[in-house]
Amino acid sequence: MTEIGILANPTKPRALALAGAIGDRLAARARVVYADETAERIGGDRPHAPLGELRVDVLVAVGGDGTFLHAARSTSAPILPINAGTVGVLAELHAASPTVVDETAERLWAGRYSIEARLRLALGCPGNALPDATNEVTIHDPAIGRMGIFEIGVDGRPVGRLRADGLLVATPTGSTAYSLSAHGPIVDPVVEAILVSPLAPFRTPVRSVVLDPHSEITVRPVDTGRGALVQVDGQAETLLPDGSPLTVYRSARRTRLVRFGAPFIDRLRGKGILPWVEPDREEGGRGADVPPPA
Repeated sequence: MTEIGILANPTKPRALALAGAIGDRLAARARVVYADETAERIGGDRPHAPLGELRVDVLVAVGGDGTFLHAARSTSAPILPINAGTVGVLAELHAASPTVVDETAERLWAGRYSIEARLRLALGCPGNALPDATNEVTIHDPAIGRMGIFEIGVDGRPVGRLRADGLLVATPTGSTAYSLSAHGPIVDPVVEAILVSPLAPFRTPVRSVVLDPHSEITVRPVDTGRGALVQVDGQAETLLPDGSPLTVYRSARRTRLVRFGAPFIDRLRGKGILPWVEPDREEGGRGADVPPPA
């Protein structure tokens, strides 16, 4: 029998209600196990276990992109992200859809989905164990409003020195997250690449570099006496002393997503992040900002 895990953002009543409804529907033909914190908030006598101990065929994660990233850090199971938040770029389904419960159940019961394996970044940080990054790793000055100085190397060779708030190294999955705010390119997640972007650089262009996925990037904070703060997907962090190297490279592990077939570009529609005016199907194919013909 198929085993399905359920995780919901515990701070979002809408996510909890939807998680309960999906779990109840799935339970007719699958074994459903809830993450501890989800079962506690939903209530009732529901099978549950710590998120990191769930051994399931698919984990349904209901919330925003943060809920998905929390799940990706805690489990190796394929994840079906359902958006009950705001933007939800990574989501396959949306809580507002009237068919979300039935579509989730029917597709998971029938196995009508694919698994998309996404590149992750591993980190080498002296004296600290950090999780893989699904979206990005940032290294920046620990003092708000102060610039740091960072030496950058690629594949063991020094390539430059950057004076900036920090540096961001992202995956294609993360290209629509913090990397986008740093003027990085939008990259289809099926493309294997590593994106490197400066954060508020001083007297240098704001430009990103797209590198071979097998590249090894080294970043070393120097000359400030404050070191640098390293953050992984905005959820895990550690302090890196001056002169200590942070190494970022392709992980042997992958983040696996459950996909129902929506193309990448279609999942970005209506998010306000594409670099063109989008056609409005309800207005005869005209973009929302394009006036009708005279």
